[in-house]
Amino acid sequence: MTASTPDTSDRSTVISIDAMGGERGLSAVIGGMEKSARKNPDIRFILHGPEPHLAPLLQRQPALRERTEVRHVEKTVSMEDKPSRVLRRGKGTSMWNALESVAKGEAAVAVSCGNTGALMALSMLALRKAPGVDRPAIAVMWPSRNPSGYNVVLDVGADIRADARDLLNYAIMGAAYVRNGLQLKRPRVGLLNVGTEEHKGRPELHEAAQLIEAAAPGSDFEYVGYVEGSDIGGEGVDLIVTDGFTGNVALKTAEGTAMQVRDLLKEAFRFTPLSRIGALFALTSLRRLSKRIDPRRVNGGVFLGLNGTVVKSHGSADATGLSAAIKLAFILAQNGFAEKLARRVASGAGPAQTDTKRKEAEAS
Repeated sequence: MTASTPDTSDRSTVISIDAMGGERGLSAVIGGMEKSARKNPDIRFILHGPEPHLAPLLQRQPALRERTEVRHVEKTVSMEDKPSRVLRRGKGTSMWNALESVAKGEAAVAVSCGNTGALMALSMLALRKAPGVDRPAIAVMWPSRNPSGYNVVLDVGADIRADARDLLNYAIMGAAYVRNGLQLKRPRVGLLNVGTEEHKGRPELHEAAQLIEAAAPGSDFEYVGYVEGSDIGGEGVDLIVTDGFTGNVALKTAEGTAMQVRDLLKEAFRFTPLSRIGALFALTSLRRLSKRIDPRRVNGGVFLGLNGTVVKSHGSADATGLSAAIKLAFILAQNGFAEKLARRVASGAGPAQTDTKRKEAEAS
């Protein structure tokens, strides 16, 4: 049985979902879709995965079933697969088919819990890099003390290397993402460094700082200079730009710290009978804190710099995490993010890239 084909003639937004690759199985994917569908009547889905296993799960969710088209596929990309191998054998997998739906214009955004390196490799093959972009980046929402409750950090793992020109592109793409994801007209952009003093950091950071500062007026963002790790969750900046190695280490450290804090709080409040009583009085505040530091609720890294939008959900995401990733995908699709981003990169980074390439040619 194949569920109803999403009606693309109305104003609904179609999200393409890779049902395979996540650590929690198909039920977590269906659960996340159901949460999203229940909250938003304008979402439709194309679901790529094994129909014999998906059909019974959808049968229990009739409202979701009516808004979901299942496209049968048995091949999958495992967490252990290397990107080089996936590039050779990845076509026809659930991950590839989810991306291909975006490339063909059948869906606005693709969402996957699968192998990050493989997803980026297949995304570049299926969607291609946007004009003017040498290295795509992954951007994530980061809990902060800003009024919106979040900052944005990129790159967090698409590529461990980044030269000055790449960091400039990250700033331009990230600022466009902040405008659409956090509804900030003029984001404040900081460049992550080992200190805020001008003389600190590697030479490519100094060059990047000059390029970003020069691009800021024409790209509708404010460059605030160098920022440190302690500023990532602060209120003095909206977007933090860094290379993928540094960003990924920071992200994993923050996720681990958040889980540790949550576990330590539970342990502390269970320590004595009096502490258990105290926990009852503080229950509302504790729940609010738990939500603020819960990585599931900010789940979803966005691949920037492609001819299409891809949201990478955490591999261990449960239904709540999947729902958060789908919500982010829906917001970006509704805002026409992919088209806006392409225009920003073309208008903001072009002159700087042309000048850099000219210098490279002269040097050679």
